Amino acid sequence: MESKVYHFPVRVYYEDTDHSGVVYHANYLKYFERAREEVIGSEKLAAMWKEDKIGFAVYKLDIHYNEGAEFGDLLDIRTSFKKDGDYRVVWRQEAWRKDGKKAAVTANIQLVCVTRDKKLVKIPDLRGQI
Repeated sequence: MESKVYHFPVRVYYEDTDHSGVVYHANYLKYFERAREEVIGSEKLAAMWKEDKIGFAVYKLDIHYNEGAEFGDLLDIRTSFKKDGDYRVVWRQEAWRKDGKKAAVTANIQLVCVTRDKKLVKIPDLRGQI
């Protein structure tokens, strides 16, 4: 079962762009990472790392660039997820420009839960969110 859609606003700053004023492709991964952290909660992620000694790692990523966002845009990062078994969470993330007719960027990102020494572990209960 897929989660509700979470919204996370991101302002595109000059430093986010390449020489043409369009968002540098790798920065969308940063935007998506921040949005996922907001969904789970920074405190929960920090506690997992410090107390439980586990965290998330990207297992697989499929990203499509449809339309470049530009300096000054306010993006709506739309995030939903579904748990795929005991060890994997699949995130669907989209970056939308204001008044966009389609997502500027779409991504399907698979995360797994691992220990600090990179051993796969079951995903813990994250306040019922995942």
